[in-house]
Amino acid sequence: MPPWISEYVFLPLGIYLARVTDVSIGTVRIILISRERKILAAALGFVEVLLWLIVITQIIRNLNNALCYIAYGAGFATGTFLGMVVEEKLAIGHSLIRIIVSGNGDNIIESLTRSGFRTTRLDAFGSRGPVTVILSFLRRKEVPDVLEILGKTAPRAFYTIENARKTSDLGIWKEEPGGEFLAGLLWRRQSKIRK
Repeated sequence: MPPWISEYVFLPLGIYLARVTDVSIGTVRIILISRERKILAAALGFVEVLLWLIVITQIIRNLNNALCYIAYGAGFATGTFLGMVVEEKLAIGHSLIRIIVSGNGDNIIESLTRSGFRTTRLDAFGSRGPVTVILSFLRRKEVPDVLEILGKTAPRAFYTIENARKTSDLGIWKEEPGGEFLAGLLWRRQSKIRK
């Protein structure tokens, strides 16, 4: 194999792939920090910096190879995108969905309750008159399920979705078969830890 293949094909490709991995890990790490997942974020940070050092070492050794610079930049861009996709698929954390509808919103509440989601209803007054605000706190993985229900029951409803950093009560989660028993066990375990 000619030496130029290693220098102009494999080296830039290796830099690109390492940078994609490094930046993807970094993107997920930053999101984990915002969700207060300290240990996992620290472990990912170690791997991220190790990969970065390997890549930078190769670039410094090959300063006259412009393809290494291009591979570095392309890897950064791809890694940022890929990291966001990975985090979206993992759906780590919790969300608060706020649904605002004119009328009483009973059909939405019934549909969400039937599907196991817990809701809170608030009567409010909007710019065009009385409205109902429906709140539901859920795992981020469950947001598509709620949006599907909302699309069927009230496709014209206005909603916002917010990420929640901390929660205080286990009793707000979607009800699963046997869920009360498991939540009770977890609550007892946490009560013992607090003592």
